[in-house]
Amino acid sequence: MTNVHKPDLILVGVTLLAATSWIFSKEAILLMPPLLFMALRFLIAGGFLAVFAYRSLARLSGDQVKRGVGVGLVFGVAMSCWVMGLFHAKSMGEGAFITSLGVVIVPIIARLLFKEAQPASTWFAIPVAVAGLAFLSLGNGFQPEPAQIFFAMAASIFALYFTLNTRAANQRTAVNRHGNTIAKQRIPALPLTAIALLTVGLVTLVESLVTEPWQPTFSDPPPLLIWWILASAIVGTAGRFLAQTYAQSLSTHSHGAVILVIEPVWVSLFAAGWFDEIMTPVQLAGCGLIFAALIVNRWGVLSSAIRASLRKRRN
Repeated sequence: MTNVHKPDLILVGVTLLAATSWIFSKEAILLMPPLLFMALRFLIAGGFLAVFAYRSLARLSGDQVKRGVGVGLVFGVAMSCWVMGLFHAKSMGEGAFITSLGVVIVPIIARLLFKEAQPASTWFAIPVAVAGLAFLSLGNGFQPEPAQIFFAMAASIFALYFTLNTRAANQRTAVNRHGNTIAKQRIPALPLTAIALLTVGLVTLVESLVTEPWQPTFSDPPPLLIWWILASAIVGTAGRFLAQTYAQSLSTHSHGAVILVIEPVWVSLFAAGWFDEIMTPVQLAGCGLIFAALIVNRWGVLSSAIRASLRKRRN
């Protein structure tokens, strides 16, 4: 496996772990408050990784810890919106496609905030994605449901998180207020993921304390609930985000996010098999447009890969 293809292949595996996390999470929030579930899920996952990362965590500088916490704070807001969308969602597949719009937004965030050059395909993808969102809300006369609003908010904030996470995981240069160029030390994948996940857990814990009742959950917890929480924490969170951060540390470019295009496809298939979900023709049209936008956004890389494959076959 070459260094060029390794992060892409890891991100493909990330999409499978992410899709299973949708199932685990939906099962759990049917039995407990959603924000409380997120707090337990991320505190367990972050604590699990911190056990293995304690030496590297102790070696981090104050600036590295600060940047890791900053990534976690943005991530925490995004996950709060996501889980509320999942809580209200009538269709997990639809929610996954809306959330995947964050992939289209990543290059826009990178361009606006960090001046990263972006291909023309990015700008062609945006109107197609907006059209997809319009189709998904047609059933309500262009009055989006709460779940759709939460998922759209999550997509926007996920884009910012992915961009910040990529920059934190890679060494880069920055200009301070005196105009001097300084090196920003990269944060290794394991401690960065542990800090970010623990921060998400603390953010959602505070939100849950303020807004949700805890007593029913802890007074008589269903036996299956423990398993859903552990599966979501270890497999869908610790494993998934460690792999994602590691993949991002292998590439300095934000366009790797587009590989996550596969995630909503897996989620739709899993939801159909697990929860017997069926999409309406209008929903399918909207999801199809969003999927097309993601393909358009990544078309330069896809076409290059196809041409390379054809040349290899001829030779």
